[in-house]
Amino acid sequence: MPAADPTPETGVGAGGARRPETASALSATALRRQNDRYLRHLEIERGLSPNSVAAYRRDLRGFLEALETRGVTDAAALDADTVRSYVVSLRDREVPLAASSTARVISSIRGFTRFLVEEGVLQADPAESLIAPKLPKRLPKALTQAQVEALLAATDGDDPVRLRDKALLELLYATGARVSEAVTLDVDDLVGAEGTPELIRVIGKGDKQRIVPLGSFARAAIEAYLVRARPLLVAGARATPALFVGARGARLSRQNAWLIIRSAAERAGLTVEVSPHSLRHSFATHLLAGGADVRVVQELLGHASVATTQLYTHVTIDGLRDVYQQAHPRAR
Repeated sequence: MPAADPTPETGVGAGGARRPETASALSATALRRQNDRYLRHLEIERGLSPNSVAAYRRDLRGFLEALETRGVTDAAALDADTVRSYVVSLRDREVPLAASSTARVISSIRGFTRFLVEEGVLQADPAESLIAPKLPKRLPKALTQAQVEALLAATDGDDPVRLRDKALLELLYATGARVSEAVTLDVDDLVGAEGTPELIRVIGKGDKQRIVPLGSFARAAIEAYLVRARPLLVAGARATPALFVGARGARLSRQNAWLIIRSAAERAGLTVEVSPHSLRHSFATHLLAGGADVRVVQELLGHASVATTQLYTHVTIDGLRDVYQQAHPRAR
């Protein structure tokens, strides 16, 4: 965000009309300075990830710009009607904001106004009465075990790129790691005796660390990649601690990881939608279907709340219900 100037300047145009504040002047309003303080609070004191802080920044930028068009540039002018009218405007657009996006914006505004109250800038919270739209529960979409096997088999091969792709997908399915977590792994995050990776250290949301075991297939794929592929991929490139690297030896990006998954799905002939989260969803669903305790799965996934993990139990129950309906003679 631009550095704040002491006081925004306004001017008078021809005929005595007020000249609108310039963009640089708007950036220096008292409300924007408070917003900058709030974003620093999220980053430094609450330790939110850069992606989370960026999401708050985007949501609040639109909010502040809308307030400024109404002449609200100071927190003292914020009231419940002003905040509520902004939320209503999101729904009254020519293309209304989706319910999930509206709920996220409301959450961002609430966080900001609550911060202003805690800092003593406001006496009452103008967003306290905001009601977020109810969101339908979206059950995670998991692949069947056969589909996962086909996806992993589509990465078979002895060239360095295929060995890397196999290691990446086997790790995602073996650990339930998010794609963003997998591409930030370093070689030193592998833990094991005598060079054999048995565990992996994953840094999740909020920089929370968790240790996840590696199954035999993932261990074998990672060992093959480390011995036969990674040295060739990083040869001649600048040294990097990254576990997964691209063809030029630099750390693999999230976008490249997504392309690897999509290409493998196409080669496997999968007609279902395969997203970056597909292997994470499949990991959790297959563990629960196999009898794993939901709190163990919560720990492995790095969920802050067990309620998030319990969504996967609904998927498992739905699967059992389908089997029951097809198999039991008096089910239909």
